[in-house]
Amino acid sequence: MAVRKTVTVLFCDLAASTELGERLDPERLRELLGRWYEAMRGPLERHGGEVEKFIGDAVMAVFGLPSAHEDDALRAVRAAVEMRAAVDALNEELGGPGLPRLEVRIGVNTGEVVAGDEAETLVSGDAVNTAKRLEQAAAPGDVLVGPATRRLVENAVELEPVEPLAAKGKREPLEAWRVLGTIPGASAFARRLDAPLVGRERELAELRRIVAEAERERACRLVTVLGPAGIGKSRLAAELGAGLSARCLPYGDGISLLPLTELLRSAGGAEGVLRAVEREADGDLIADRLCSETGSAEELQWAVRRLLETLARERTVVVCVEDVHWAQPAFLDLLEYVEGWSRDAPIVLLCLARPELLDARPRWPGATITLAPLSERHAAELLDALADEWPLDAAARAQIAEAAEGNPLFLEQMVAMLADGGGMRELPPTIQALLAARLDALAPGERTALERASVIGRDFSRAALAALAGEDDTATLLALVRKELLRPADSPFAGDDGFRFRHALIRDAAYNAMPKRVRAEMHERAADWLAEHGAEDELVGYHLEQSHRFLAELGRRSEPLALRAGELLGTAGVRAAARGDAAAARTLLSRALALLPARHELRVELLRELSSALWLTGDLDAAELALSDSIDSARTLGDVRREWYGRLERAARSAVAQGDTDALVRTAERAVEVFEELGDSLGLARAWRRLALVSHTHRRYAEGAAHAERALRHAEQSGDEQERARAADVLCTLLLYGPTHVDPAIERASAILAAAGTNLVLRAHVSTSLGALHAMRGDFDRSRELLAPAGETYDALGLRLPHVGWMQVSAETELLAGDSSAAQRLFRSAYELVDDGGHDSLATKFASMLALALARDGEADAARTFARVCARAHAIDAESLARLRAAQALLVAEAGSSLALADEAVEIADAGDDLTLQAAMRLVRARVAHDPEEAARARELYERKGNLAAAASTGLWSLQP
Repeated sequence: MAVRKTVTVLFCDLAASTELGERLDPERLRELLGRWYEAMRGPLERHGGEVEKFIGDAVMAVFGLPSAHEDDALRAVRAAVEMRAAVDALNEELGGPGLPRLEVRIGVNTGEVVAGDEAETLVSGDAVNTAKRLEQAAAPGDVLVGPATRRLVENAVELEPVEPLAAKGKREPLEAWRVLGTIPGASAFARRLDAPLVGRERELAELRRIVAEAERERACRLVTVLGPAGIGKSRLAAELGAGLSARCLPYGDGISLLPLTELLRSAGGAEGVLRAVEREADGDLIADRLCSETGSAEELQWAVRRLLETLARERTVVVCVEDVHWAQPAFLDLLEYVEGWSRDAPIVLLCLARPELLDARPRWPGATITLAPLSERHAAELLDALADEWPLDAAARAQIAEAAEGNPLFLEQMVAMLADGGGMRELPPTIQALLAARLDALAPGERTALERASVIGRDFSRAALAALAGEDDTATLLALVRKELLRPADSPFAGDDGFRFRHALIRDAAYNAMPKRVRAEMHERAADWLAEHGAEDELVGYHLEQSHRFLAELGRRSEPLALRAGELLGTAGVRAAARGDAAAARTLLSRALALLPARHELRVELLRELSSALWLTGDLDAAELALSDSIDSARTLGDVRREWYGRLERAARSAVAQGDTDALVRTAERAVEVFEELGDSLGLARAWRRLALVSHTHRRYAEGAAHAERALRHAEQSGDEQERARAADVLCTLLLYGPTHVDPAIERASAILAAAGTNLVLRAHVSTSLGALHAMRGDFDRSRELLAPAGETYDALGLRLPHVGWMQVSAETELLAGDSSAAQRLFRSAYELVDDGGHDSLATKFASMLALALARDGEADAARTFARVCARAHAIDAESLARLRAAQALLVAEAGSSLALADEAVEIADAGDDLTLQAAMRLVRARVAHDPEEAARARELYERKGNLAAAASTGLWSLQP
């Protein structure tokens, strides 16, 4: 059967052979070439090369067949040097008058090839062609090696670079080095001290200290164990022990929820989660979010945190997460969220990762423990432990210790190879070479099973492997367990056995050994089996995508495979977008669109979803291109509805980016006409909501409320619950801050709340505004009854920005109730949540609120700090500017300047129809001007709004200095 392998290829030819043929009798030439063949064959075979062929005056040999060796590249170079010396010896032996001097030129190259499958040649691939090009470029007597070979032999070979070669068939000049000689006794490469598994007393003590600290302080601690592959991270974690575990797949994009699935499985699956949270007040919500995995990213984060906090009430929870460097951004966000938000619960998040994690996440939180290679003493201790099962003689111990250089995985695998009957002659220099050698030593059935399993992933079930291999061979799996290539593991399928590769690189080695044709077939089988067993679209789509990719690379593109993969990945991408995981949506949708044909009906919607994901992740240029493509595709297909969805979205983004609300109004008004003709309620809801938001931006609250009423009506007709919640939120916000009297505003909001049903987000949105309206009436008990569950909902669902809005309303309610300290705490908490560089306008808004509240309470220094924040803002909205001027009016000492600032605040407020803001600004003016008539005008405005609480206390701020 064909396999893919990394080998070293040697080409050698006899220089000036044409001239030799002209000068010698054919019989004499034949005899001479026969002697030359023998002289060349000797060094090749002596160093373990497989001589593939002699053709005329050329010879080709391969090092690494049938079995790989740790020093195949060095063997090939040493053979080349001996071949050159053998030619010199042959010249001395055959020298005579008139006989030309024989010289050879040799090229050596290392790379991946395909071998076997009863082909006419031993190997084929670009590595072979490159070796031939090096040989052709070499001068008589030279040995040239390529870049890959140089890296493997430079510690044992004297080399000098040559000018890059313009090799035939190569797009770029070929780098090459000339071999000057070999260094006797030197190893092929400088050893790297890579990885430990024992001798971890200090690191284990540190981990236990962190666990004890978490228990003592009832807090969450995140600790990351860093080190390269095989260094002993998993062994250290096993010594500590963990109650829960998860792992991140070492291959593929956008499989963002599998680590969470692993975590829940280790907690006992759905039944275990239900048992754990059954006594919690929000237990049903926790279980629903976790078991359905259909919520937003914030909802899932909250649910995971609450589950861990619940489990930690009885005993400390240690969660071990393996291969964190492969985690998707959403899962990294989840870990950071749990670490930052968990309270009163001893939780330890133990993350195992390679150093690459810090490249992708330079501000990764928590403590870090970096593992170094084992000392000689500790390596000897590990060998002692291994020798209890697999006895070793002194010579074998010394060879293993020298080859492993402190890498515990090397030590384990080398001992296991000896136990399997392998020889030390085949010890590889790196873990990849080691595992390749071990695979070569397997029986054909064992190797086939390992390769098929590698397609499924590091974890697989016996039934899944049987579907790929065509038979259920338990005996072979048990043999692989005994040989330390696999180990038993939990299976996600009831009544089935599960297995896991001992290390991810074992899986990689087995996977890479398969021809792409076989990989393509196996991925398709895996997809079919997973689909039959209810696997997620994302995972099934991944396998189909891989199958299509490999066939395409072989020139056998399969449109049915591409179509099926694209549709599944597209569906998964839309779901990721719906739950707020923009990074996963971006990856999945990009992959889906790369597979779907240009006129596929899904492309329009997927492009629009991709555009939104790109916009949310900050790639604005790419977002515009995707949205333009969506609009153009919809237009080409005659899909007017989706074309206008896109045009409306583009206009809304332009309004945000450039402040061009006039263009948004024109587009939204035209969209209303289009959607009315189409009878599209969802489109109408989106268009009217955009018009309402424009009115909100320009502080035309009454006008905006009318638009929002239409948006809500159409959203209800469309049945889209998400759009219904958005429209209700906009409407109730406009009723709260606009000129609508409190009584009809409460009546309308109460009606919306009564019809909200099970839409938790809608209920929270409406309850927040309704609570503030009741506070204006002076009914603070009812206000808090509404506000408290709304805040809990936002927190429970992890809805950050709505929660910030809730903080603002709650703070304003506390001001009405006369609790300025509570209001300041809420304003400050909201400011801290949004002051992260990503919400500048919100940060400025809350800074202005804090500046005014602090100035009113006489805390001048603190007020000036937040006033400076507002003054430095790149842009500031009118309401925030009014509050800033009011705060400054209270802070300046000079009466004229103070009054001018207060007048400006009043003027800005009067440009809109927010009666409460107008009244508040007049109260500031009344205070700085000592003007009771201005205070009376403020009271009149409060009464017109129905804000009885503010009117009764002469507003939010006392007239007393």
